[in-house]
Amino acid sequence: MSEPRRVVIIGAAGRDFHNFNVLHRNNPDARVVAFTAAQIPDIAGRVYPASLAGSLYPDGIPIVDESELTDLIRRERVDEAVFSYSDVTHEHVMHLASACIAAGADFVLPGGRPTMIRSTKPVIAVTAVRTGSGKSQTSRYLVHILKDMGKRVVSIRHPMPYGDLAAQACQRFASYADLDTHDCTIEEREEYEPHIDLGFVIYSGVDYEQILRAAEQEADVILWDGGNNDLPFYASDLHVVVVDPLRPGDETRYHPGEANLRMADVVVVNKCDSATAENIAAVEASSRALNPDATIICADSPVTVSDPTVVRGKRVIVIEDGPTLTHGSMTYGAGVVGARQAGVAEIVDPSPFAVESIAATYRKYPNAVGILPAMGYGEAQIRDLEATIEAADCDAVVSGTPIDLTRVLSVSKPMVRATYVLREREPGALEREVRRVLEG
Repeated sequence: MSEPRRVVIIGAAGRDFHNFNVLHRNNPDARVVAFTAAQIPDIAGRVYPASLAGSLYPDGIPIVDESELTDLIRRERVDEAVFSYSDVTHEHVMHLASACIAAGADFVLPGGRPTMIRSTKPVIAVTAVRTGSGKSQTSRYLVHILKDMGKRVVSIRHPMPYGDLAAQACQRFASYADLDTHDCTIEEREEYEPHIDLGFVIYSGVDYEQILRAAEQEADVILWDGGNNDLPFYASDLHVVVVDPLRPGDETRYHPGEANLRMADVVVVNKCDSATAENIAAVEASSRALNPDATIICADSPVTVSDPTVVRGKRVIVIEDGPTLTHGSMTYGAGVVGARQAGVAEIVDPSPFAVESIAATYRKYPNAVGILPAMGYGEAQIRDLEATIEAADCDAVVSGTPIDLTRVLSVSKPMVRATYVLREREPGALEREVRRVLEG
Protein backbone atom coordinates (compact mmCIF):
# COMPACT_ATOMS: atom_id res chain seq x y z
CA MET A 1 0.00 0.00 0.00
CA SER A 2 1.19 3.52 -0.78
CA GLU A 3 1.72 6.01 2.00
CA PRO A 4 -0.93 8.74 2.46
CA ARG A 5 -0.10 12.00 0.77
CA ARG A 6 1.13 14.52 3.31
CA VAL A 7 -0.93 17.71 3.14
CA VAL A 8 -0.80 21.24 4.52
CA ILE A 9 -3.93 23.39 4.25
CA ILE A 10 -3.21 27.09 3.70
CA GLY A 11 -6.01 28.99 5.39
CA ALA A 12 -7.44 31.73 7.56
CA ALA A 13 -9.77 29.99 10.03
CA GLY A 14 -12.74 29.40 7.76
CA ARG A 15 -12.62 27.85 4.30
CA ASP A 16 -9.58 25.81 5.37
CA PHE A 17 -11.52 23.99 8.09
CA HIS A 18 -14.41 23.36 5.70
CA ASN A 19 -12.12 21.98 2.99
CA PHE A 20 -10.55 19.66 5.54
CA ASN A 21 -13.94 18.47 6.78
CA VAL A 22 -15.28 17.58 3.33
CA LEU A 23 -12.09 16.52 1.53
CA HIS A 24 -9.67 15.13 4.13
CA ARG A 25 -11.25 14.32 7.49
CA ASN A 26 -12.16 10.73 6.65
CA ASN A 27 -9.75 10.26 3.76
CA PRO A 28 -7.16 7.54 4.52
CA ASP A 29 -5.16 8.53 1.42
CA ALA A 30 -4.29 11.94 2.87
CA ARG A 31 -2.65 12.99 6.13
CA VAL A 32 -2.98 16.69 7.02
CA VAL A 33 0.10 17.70 9.00
CA ALA A 34 -0.92 21.31 9.69
CA PHE A 35 -3.07 24.29 8.84
CA THR A 36 -1.46 27.66 8.24
CA ALA A 37 -3.11 30.92 9.29
CA ALA A 38 -3.27 34.39 7.68
CA GLN A 39 -5.52 37.51 7.73
CA ILE A 40 -7.05 36.84 11.18
CA PRO A 41 -5.07 37.56 14.39
CA ASP A 42 -4.49 35.02 17.16
CA ILE A 43 -5.28 31.90 15.11
CA ALA A 44 -1.73 30.54 14.77
CA GLY A 45 -0.50 28.52 17.73
CA ARG A 46 -3.83 26.81 18.27
CA VAL A 47 -4.95 23.27 17.41
CA TYR A 48 -7.85 22.08 15.27
CA PRO A 49 -9.36 19.81 17.92
CA ALA A 50 -9.58 16.04 17.71
CA SER A 51 -13.36 16.22 18.23
CA LEU A 52 -13.64 17.98 14.87
CA ALA A 53 -10.65 16.40 13.12
CA GLY A 54 -11.94 12.82 13.41
CA SER A 55 -10.52 9.42 14.23
CA LEU A 56 -7.48 9.79 11.97
CA TYR A 57 -6.27 12.72 14.08
CA PRO A 58 -6.46 11.75 17.78
CA ASP A 59 -4.17 14.65 18.73
CA GLY A 60 -5.87 17.22 16.52
CA ILE A 61 -4.00 19.25 13.90
CA PRO A 62 -1.63 22.14 14.66
CA ILE A 63 -2.25 25.62 13.22
CA VAL A 64 0.91 27.61 12.40
CA ASP A 65 1.52 31.03 10.91
CA GLU A 66 1.66 31.21 7.13
CA SER A 67 5.18 32.68 7.40
CA GLU A 68 6.32 29.15 8.35
CA LEU A 69 4.82 27.54 5.23
CA THR A 70 7.92 26.74 3.19
CA ASP A 71 9.89 25.54 6.22
CA LEU A 72 6.90 23.38 7.15
CA ILE A 73 6.76 21.85 3.66
CA ARG A 74 10.42 20.89 3.80
CA ARG A 75 10.43 19.74 7.42
CA GLU A 76 7.28 17.63 7.18
CA ARG A 77 7.97 16.36 3.65
CA VAL A 78 4.65 17.78 2.48
CA ASP A 79 3.38 16.46 -0.87
CA GLU A 80 0.44 18.81 -1.33
CA ALA A 81 -0.35 22.40 -0.26
CA VAL A 82 -4.07 23.17 -0.51
CA PHE A 83 -4.94 26.86 -0.83
CA SER A 84 -8.06 27.57 1.23
CA TYR A 85 -8.82 31.22 1.93
CA SER A 86 -10.33 34.17 0.12
CA ASP A 87 -10.18 37.81 -0.97
CA VAL A 88 -6.62 37.80 -2.26
CA THR A 89 -5.27 38.86 -5.62
CA HIS A 90 -4.55 36.32 -8.31
CA GLU A 91 -0.93 37.46 -8.04
CA HIS A 92 -0.91 36.66 -4.30
CA VAL A 93 -2.19 33.15 -5.00
CA MET A 94 0.48 32.48 -7.59
CA HIS A 95 3.30 33.81 -5.43
CA LEU A 96 2.23 31.30 -2.78
CA ALA A 97 2.03 28.63 -5.46
CA SER A 98 5.57 29.40 -6.57
CA ALA A 99 6.84 29.22 -2.97
CA CYS A 100 5.16 25.85 -2.41
CA ILE A 101 6.37 24.40 -5.70
CA ALA A 102 9.92 25.55 -5.00
CA ALA A 103 9.77 23.96 -1.54
CA GLY A 104 8.73 20.63 -3.10
CA ALA A 105 4.93 20.45 -2.80
CA ASP A 106 2.14 20.39 -5.35
CA PHE A 107 -0.09 23.48 -5.12
CA VAL A 108 -3.80 22.67 -5.16
CA LEU A 109 -6.85 24.89 -5.64
CA PRO A 110 -9.92 22.79 -4.78
CA GLY A 111 -12.85 23.18 -7.15
CA GLY A 112 -16.15 24.58 -6.01
CA ARG A 113 -18.30 21.52 -6.66
CA PRO A 114 -16.27 18.97 -4.60
CA THR A 115 -16.49 21.24 -1.54
CA MET A 116 -20.22 22.06 -1.78
CA ILE A 117 -22.55 20.03 0.41
CA ARG A 118 -26.01 19.25 -0.97
CA SER A 119 -29.09 20.23 0.99
CA THR A 120 -32.49 18.56 1.12
CA LYS A 121 -33.98 22.09 0.87
CA PRO A 122 -33.61 24.77 -1.81
CA VAL A 123 -30.50 26.90 -1.30
CA ILE A 124 -30.03 30.53 -2.26
CA ALA A 125 -26.40 31.64 -1.98
CA VAL A 126 -25.17 35.22 -1.66
CA THR A 127 -21.49 35.82 -2.39
CA ALA A 128 -19.40 38.67 -3.80
CA VAL A 129 -16.32 39.55 -5.81
CA ARG A 130 -14.74 41.44 -2.84
CA THR A 131 -15.19 41.89 0.88
CA GLY A 132 -17.42 44.89 1.56
CA SER A 133 -19.39 44.72 -1.69
CA GLY A 134 -22.74 44.48 0.11
CA LYS A 135 -23.53 40.81 0.71
CA SER A 136 -25.15 41.36 4.09
CA GLN A 137 -27.83 43.81 3.03
CA THR A 138 -28.48 41.65 -0.05
CA SER A 139 -28.97 38.61 2.21
CA ARG A 140 -31.37 40.53 4.46
CA TYR A 141 -33.29 41.77 1.42
CA LEU A 142 -33.68 38.20 0.18
CA VAL A 143 -34.86 37.04 3.60
CA HIS A 144 -37.68 39.59 3.40
CA ILE A 145 -38.63 38.40 -0.10
CA LEU A 146 -38.77 34.80 1.12
CA LYS A 147 -40.75 35.71 4.22
CA ASP A 148 -43.29 37.60 2.08
CA MET A 149 -43.60 34.44 -0.02
CA GLY A 150 -44.57 32.53 3.11
CA LYS A 151 -41.30 30.62 3.32
CA ARG A 152 -39.51 29.70 6.52
CA VAL A 153 -35.98 30.85 5.82
CA VAL A 154 -32.89 30.14 7.88
CA SER A 155 -29.58 31.86 7.10
CA ILE A 156 -26.24 30.11 7.41
CA ARG A 157 -23.19 32.35 7.68
CA HIS A 158 -19.69 31.67 6.43
CA PRO A 159 -17.51 30.59 9.39
CA MET A 160 -16.10 33.05 11.89
CA PRO A 161 -14.56 30.64 14.44
CA TYR A 162 -12.45 32.93 16.61
CA GLY A 163 -13.09 31.19 19.95
CA ASP A 164 -13.24 27.59 21.16
CA LEU A 165 -13.42 25.62 17.91
CA ALA A 166 -14.93 22.50 19.46
CA ALA A 167 -17.64 24.53 21.18
CA GLN A 168 -18.33 26.43 17.96
CA ALA A 169 -18.97 23.34 15.81
CA CYS A 170 -22.64 24.27 15.32
CA GLN A 171 -24.02 27.59 16.57
CA ARG A 172 -27.59 28.88 16.37
CA PHE A 173 -28.36 32.55 16.93
CA ALA A 174 -31.91 33.76 17.50
CA SER A 175 -31.43 36.29 20.33
CA TYR A 176 -28.87 38.61 21.88
CA ALA A 177 -28.56 36.09 24.69
CA ASP A 178 -27.23 33.60 22.14
CA LEU A 179 -24.53 36.10 21.15
CA ASP A 180 -23.49 36.45 24.78
CA THR A 181 -23.59 32.68 25.35
CA HIS A 182 -21.16 32.15 22.48
CA ASP A 183 -18.90 35.10 23.48
CA CYS A 184 -19.22 36.61 20.02
CA THR A 185 -16.62 39.07 18.80
CA ILE A 186 -17.49 42.37 17.09
CA GLU A 187 -16.90 40.74 13.70
CA GLU A 188 -19.34 37.94 14.52
CA ARG A 189 -21.94 40.33 15.93
CA GLU A 190 -21.75 42.43 12.76
CA GLU A 191 -23.02 39.46 10.79
CA TYR A 192 -25.47 37.94 13.26
CA GLU A 193 -27.15 40.91 14.96
CA PRO A 194 -28.92 42.32 11.88
CA HIS A 195 -30.65 38.96 11.31
CA ILE A 196 -31.67 38.78 14.97
CA ASP A 197 -32.96 42.37 14.85
CA LEU A 198 -35.24 41.35 11.98
CA GLY A 199 -36.53 38.32 13.88
CA PHE A 200 -34.71 35.66 11.85
CA VAL A 201 -32.49 32.73 12.81
CA ILE A 202 -28.90 32.44 11.62
CA TYR A 203 -26.46 29.54 12.04
CA SER A 204 -22.68 29.48 11.86
CA GLY A 205 -19.76 27.47 13.21
CA VAL A 206 -17.14 25.02 11.97
CA ASP A 207 -18.84 21.78 10.87
CA TYR A 208 -21.06 22.81 7.99
CA GLU A 209 -22.59 19.38 7.39
CA GLN A 210 -23.86 19.36 10.98
CA ILE A 211 -24.97 23.00 10.67
CA LEU A 212 -26.90 22.35 7.46
CA ARG A 213 -28.75 19.33 8.83
CA ALA A 214 -29.78 21.31 11.93
CA ALA A 215 -30.94 24.30 9.87
CA GLU A 216 -32.95 22.10 7.51
CA GLN A 217 -35.15 21.04 10.43
CA GLU A 218 -36.62 24.54 10.74
CA ALA A 219 -36.43 25.89 7.19
CA ASP A 220 -38.20 25.72 3.84
CA VAL A 221 -35.28 27.57 2.22
CA ILE A 222 -31.62 27.83 3.23
CA LEU A 223 -29.91 31.17 2.61
CA TRP A 224 -26.11 31.00 2.40
CA ASP A 225 -24.70 34.32 3.65
CA GLY A 226 -21.16 34.30 2.35
CA GLY A 227 -18.00 35.76 3.86
CA ASN A 228 -15.26 37.74 2.11
CA ASN A 229 -15.52 36.76 -1.56
CA ASP A 230 -15.49 33.04 -0.86
CA LEU A 231 -17.37 30.36 -2.78
CA PRO A 232 -20.56 28.92 -1.23
CA PHE A 233 -20.16 25.88 1.01
CA TYR A 234 -23.47 24.49 -0.29
CA ALA A 235 -24.66 23.59 -3.77
CA SER A 236 -27.10 26.38 -4.63
CA ASP A 237 -30.29 26.58 -6.64
CA LEU A 238 -29.81 30.33 -7.06
CA HIS A 239 -26.41 31.98 -6.76
CA VAL A 240 -26.49 35.77 -6.28
CA VAL A 241 -23.13 37.53 -6.61
CA VAL A 242 -22.59 41.16 -5.60
CA VAL A 243 -20.13 43.34 -7.55
CA ASP A 244 -18.82 46.71 -6.44
CA PRO A 245 -18.60 49.66 -8.87
CA LEU A 246 -16.55 51.56 -6.28
CA ARG A 247 -13.75 49.07 -7.08
CA PRO A 248 -14.15 48.47 -10.81
CA GLY A 249 -11.83 45.80 -12.17
CA ASP A 250 -11.52 43.96 -8.87
CA GLU A 251 -14.09 41.44 -10.12
CA THR A 252 -11.37 40.04 -12.41
CA ARG A 253 -8.37 40.46 -10.11
CA TYR A 254 -9.29 38.61 -6.91
CA HIS A 255 -9.63 34.97 -5.90
CA PRO A 256 -12.12 33.39 -5.67
CA GLY A 257 -14.32 36.38 -6.49
CA GLU A 258 -13.82 35.96 -10.21
CA ALA A 259 -14.91 32.32 -9.91
CA ASN A 260 -18.06 33.46 -8.11
CA LEU A 261 -18.84 35.89 -10.91
CA ARG A 262 -18.37 33.21 -13.53
CA MET A 263 -20.73 30.88 -11.57
CA ALA A 264 -23.43 33.48 -10.83
CA ASP A 265 -27.07 33.16 -11.80
CA VAL A 266 -27.73 36.76 -10.76
CA VAL A 267 -25.22 39.62 -10.55
CA VAL A 268 -26.18 42.54 -8.29
CA VAL A 269 -24.33 45.76 -9.13
CA ASN A 270 -24.56 47.45 -5.74
CA LYS A 271 -23.81 51.02 -4.51
CA CYS A 272 -25.03 52.59 -7.74
CA ASP A 273 -26.02 55.70 -5.78
CA SER A 274 -22.37 56.22 -4.75
CA ALA A 275 -20.57 55.15 -7.94
CA THR A 276 -20.04 57.02 -11.20
CA ALA A 277 -22.00 56.05 -14.30
CA GLU A 278 -18.68 55.15 -15.96
CA ASN A 279 -17.73 52.68 -13.22
CA ILE A 280 -21.20 51.16 -13.13
CA ALA A 281 -20.99 50.58 -16.87
CA ALA A 282 -17.50 49.11 -16.48
CA VAL A 283 -18.51 46.44 -13.96
CA GLU A 284 -21.66 45.63 -15.94
CA ALA A 285 -19.56 45.12 -19.09
CA SER A 286 -17.02 43.04 -17.18
CA SER A 287 -19.79 40.89 -15.70
CA ARG A 288 -21.37 40.29 -19.09
CA ALA A 289 -18.01 39.38 -20.60
CA LEU A 290 -17.28 36.78 -17.90
CA ASN A 291 -20.84 35.47 -17.54
CA PRO A 292 -23.14 36.38 -20.43
CA ASP A 293 -25.95 34.15 -19.12
CA ALA A 294 -26.32 35.86 -15.74
CA THR A 295 -29.14 38.29 -14.98
CA ILE A 296 -27.74 41.71 -14.00
CA ILE A 297 -29.63 43.80 -11.43
CA CYS A 298 -28.59 47.32 -10.39
CA ALA A 299 -29.17 48.48 -6.82
CA ASP A 300 -28.48 51.42 -4.53
CA SER A 301 -27.19 51.20 -0.98
CA PRO A 302 -28.81 54.21 0.73
CA VAL A 303 -27.39 55.22 4.11
CA THR A 304 -29.42 56.50 7.07
CA VAL A 305 -27.88 58.20 10.12
CA SER A 306 -29.72 57.46 13.36
CA ASP A 307 -29.61 61.06 14.68
CA PRO A 308 -27.89 63.56 12.36
CA THR A 309 -28.31 66.42 14.86
CA VAL A 310 -25.77 64.78 17.19
CA VAL A 311 -22.96 65.07 14.64
CA ARG A 312 -23.99 67.95 12.37
CA GLY A 313 -21.28 70.61 12.43
CA LYS A 314 -19.10 68.47 14.74
CA ARG A 315 -15.62 67.01 14.45
CA VAL A 316 -16.08 63.25 14.31
CA ILE A 317 -14.20 60.02 13.89
CA VAL A 318 -15.78 57.41 11.65
CA ILE A 319 -15.76 53.69 12.42
CA GLU A 320 -16.17 51.17 9.60
CA ASP A 321 -16.30 47.37 9.80
CA GLY A 322 -12.83 45.89 10.06
CA PRO A 323 -12.68 43.44 7.12
CA THR A 324 -13.86 46.10 4.65
CA LEU A 325 -10.87 48.29 5.54
CA THR A 326 -8.32 45.51 6.01
CA HIS A 327 -8.26 42.70 3.46
CA GLY A 328 -11.17 44.41 1.68
CA SER A 329 -8.72 47.29 0.97
CA MET A 330 -11.43 49.98 1.03
CA THR A 331 -10.59 53.47 2.30
CA TYR A 332 -14.13 54.23 3.49
CA GLY A 333 -17.58 52.74 3.84
CA ALA A 334 -21.12 53.62 4.89
CA GLY A 335 -19.91 55.54 7.94
CA VAL A 336 -18.12 58.13 5.83
CA VAL A 337 -21.07 58.41 3.45
CA GLY A 338 -23.40 58.90 6.41
CA ALA A 339 -21.11 61.41 8.12
CA ARG A 340 -20.92 63.60 5.03
CA GLN A 341 -24.65 63.25 4.48
CA ALA A 342 -25.26 64.40 8.09
CA GLY A 343 -23.13 67.51 7.58
CA VAL A 344 -20.21 66.91 9.92
CA ALA A 345 -17.64 69.69 10.10
CA GLU A 346 -14.61 67.39 9.86
CA ILE A 347 -13.73 63.70 9.77
CA VAL A 348 -10.79 63.39 12.16
CA ASP A 349 -7.99 60.93 11.45
CA PRO A 350 -7.90 58.57 14.47
CA SER A 351 -4.58 56.92 13.57
CA PRO A 352 -2.40 59.27 15.72
CA PHE A 353 -4.44 58.15 18.74
CA ALA A 354 -4.37 54.43 17.92
CA VAL A 355 -3.60 52.04 20.77
CA GLU A 356 -1.69 48.74 20.58
CA SER A 357 -3.45 46.36 18.15
CA ILE A 358 -5.25 49.21 16.39
CA ALA A 359 -1.90 50.88 15.69
CA ALA A 360 -0.64 47.52 14.39
CA THR A 361 -3.64 47.33 12.06
CA TYR A 362 -2.74 50.70 10.54
CA ARG A 363 0.84 49.54 9.99
CA LYS A 364 -0.37 46.43 8.17
CA TYR A 365 -3.20 48.16 6.26
CA PRO A 366 -2.16 51.79 5.61
CA ASN A 367 -5.19 52.25 3.33
CA ALA A 368 -7.31 52.36 6.54
CA VAL A 369 -5.59 55.50 7.86
CA GLY A 370 -8.13 58.26 8.31
CA ILE A 371 -10.91 55.91 9.39
CA LEU A 372 -11.15 53.64 12.44
CA PRO A 373 -11.54 49.94 11.62
CA ALA A 374 -13.82 48.17 14.11
CA MET A 375 -11.27 45.53 14.94
CA GLY A 376 -12.67 43.25 17.60
CA TYR A 377 -11.40 39.70 17.23
CA GLY A 378 -11.02 39.36 20.99
CA GLU A 379 -11.47 41.15 24.31
CA ALA A 380 -8.04 42.83 24.25
CA GLN A 381 -8.64 44.22 20.78
CA ILE A 382 -12.08 45.52 21.80
CA ARG A 383 -10.48 47.36 24.71
CA ASP A 384 -7.85 48.82 22.32
CA LEU A 385 -10.65 50.05 20.07
CA GLU A 386 -12.38 51.59 23.08
CA ALA A 387 -9.17 53.32 24.22
CA THR A 388 -8.50 54.68 20.74
CA ILE A 389 -11.96 56.26 20.58
CA GLU A 390 -11.52 57.80 24.03
CA ALA A 391 -8.11 59.23 23.12
CA ALA A 392 -9.18 60.72 19.78
CA ASP A 393 -9.50 64.50 19.58
CA CYS A 394 -13.10 64.71 18.37
CA ASP A 395 -16.61 65.62 19.49
CA ALA A 396 -18.54 62.52 18.43
CA VAL A 397 -18.42 59.20 16.60
CA VAL A 398 -20.20 57.94 13.48
CA SER A 399 -20.31 54.13 13.35
CA GLY A 400 -20.80 52.48 9.97
CA THR A 401 -20.64 48.94 11.32
CA PRO A 402 -23.81 46.81 11.04
CA ILE A 403 -24.24 46.64 14.84
CA ASP A 404 -24.83 48.94 17.77
CA LEU A 405 -21.26 49.20 19.08
CA THR A 406 -22.47 50.63 22.39
CA ARG A 407 -23.50 47.07 23.27
CA VAL A 408 -19.83 46.05 23.45
CA LEU A 409 -17.97 49.36 23.94
CA SER A 410 -18.11 51.86 26.78
CA VAL A 411 -17.10 55.32 25.54
CA SER A 412 -17.90 58.83 26.75
CA LYS A 413 -18.28 60.38 23.30
CA PRO A 414 -21.75 60.41 21.71
CA MET A 415 -22.09 57.81 18.95
CA VAL A 416 -24.58 57.61 16.09
CA ARG A 417 -25.10 54.77 13.63
CA ALA A 418 -24.98 54.88 9.84
CA THR A 419 -27.07 51.99 8.54
CA TYR A 420 -27.67 50.87 4.98
CA VAL A 421 -30.02 48.67 2.98
CA LEU A 422 -30.36 47.31 -0.54
CA ARG A 423 -32.73 49.19 -2.86
CA GLU A 424 -33.30 47.76 -6.32
CA ARG A 425 -33.44 50.25 -9.17
CA GLU A 426 -36.03 48.00 -10.80
CA PRO A 427 -38.21 46.88 -7.87
CA GLY A 428 -39.19 43.22 -8.04
CA ALA A 429 -36.33 42.06 -10.26
CA LEU A 430 -34.68 39.94 -7.57
CA GLU A 431 -38.02 38.54 -6.43
CA ARG A 432 -38.69 37.34 -9.98
CA GLU A 433 -35.45 35.39 -9.94
CA VAL A 434 -36.30 33.83 -6.58
CA ARG A 435 -39.78 32.84 -7.74
CA ARG A 436 -38.39 31.40 -10.96
CA VAL A 437 -36.25 28.99 -8.94
CA LEU A 438 -38.67 28.14 -6.13
CA GLU A 439 -41.89 28.04 -8.13
CA GLY A 440 -40.59 26.85 -11.48
